[in-house]
Amino acid sequence: MTIRKGKKQDLSRVLELIKELAEYEKAPDQVTNTIEMMEEDGFGENPVFGFFVAEDDEKGIVGISLYYYRYSTWKGKKLYLEDIVVTENERGKGIGKMLFDATIEQGKATNCTGMMWQVLEWNEPAINFYRKNYQAQFDPEWINCSIDW
Repeated sequence: MTIRKGKKQDLSRVLELIKELAEYEKAPDQVTNTIEMMEEDGFGENPVFGFFVAEDDEKGIVGISLYYYRYSTWKGKKLYLEDIVVTENERGKGIGKMLFDATIEQGKATNCTGMMWQVLEWNEPAINFYRKNYQAQFDPEWINCSIDW
């Protein structure tokens, strides 16, 4: 298994994995992103995200970790892990941990003060993974908010 920075030519498979995650999270109709949008947003003049892929010589890309930078008025620059996805039949093999560790290293290499992410409250396998491997802190005080247009 190789963990490497994502390339523009990976985006078709990346979008497939994003859609697989949406199915898992019971929201397949919520994915409106396109390869064209991802090309512009990840590889255009002002990229707003980066990603790692987990690639198997025989199976191709089986996982991704997509991140971007955010700024905390209290803590400074933070890395935000938007999504980590490992295709269903490859879970439990340590691929998610390799992607997570690569993302942490990206944050450290770019002078971030830490990393943030979200996990659905019902996703016990993910919650247990973060607790066991990283002693992650879970914050019950904040409510997620968004506006779509």
